[in-house]
Amino acid sequence: MEFNIPETLKEEHDDLHEELARVTDIGGGTGEAAKKVAAIMHPHFIKEEEFALPPLGLLAPLAKGEVKKEMEDVLHLTERLKSELPQMLAEHRAIIESLLKLADVATRENKLEIAFFAKKLILHARTEEEVLYPASILVGEYLKIKLNKQGS
Repeated sequence: MEFNIPETLKEEHDDLHEELARVTDIGGGTGEAAKKVAAIMHPHFIKEEEFALPPLGLLAPLAKGEVKKEMEDVLHLTERLKSELPQMLAEHRAIIESLLKLADVATRENKLEIAFFAKKLILHARTEEEVLYPASILVGEYLKIKLNKQGS
């Protein structure tokens, strides 16, 4: 079974990625700081879209009580997220540190819209940590219970 990232999350990820790419092209210290953010964030976004966010596509059907045997295929994604969560969170710390530097440089260069964007990305990372990653893991845990896969 194929698991798709909810469209709103996918669109938000794409928008953030595109905006960051634009910021890297503006030059100066702000552009250089943005390049450092992008270098850390791009591989992280790929991992998120590979295994951390697709399980969230099951939230709506599961909330309606729809549980199907083929949904158990998502367990390899949720188990991978559980095992890689410490690394994902470490990457977030590095991303947030680089975003704080970007916000600082942008503020000093009077590019306040970019400083605001950096803070928006920090909020996005915190939302992933506090809501999205736990929800993804819970999708797997819920399916284990519903499909009697407690030993998994």
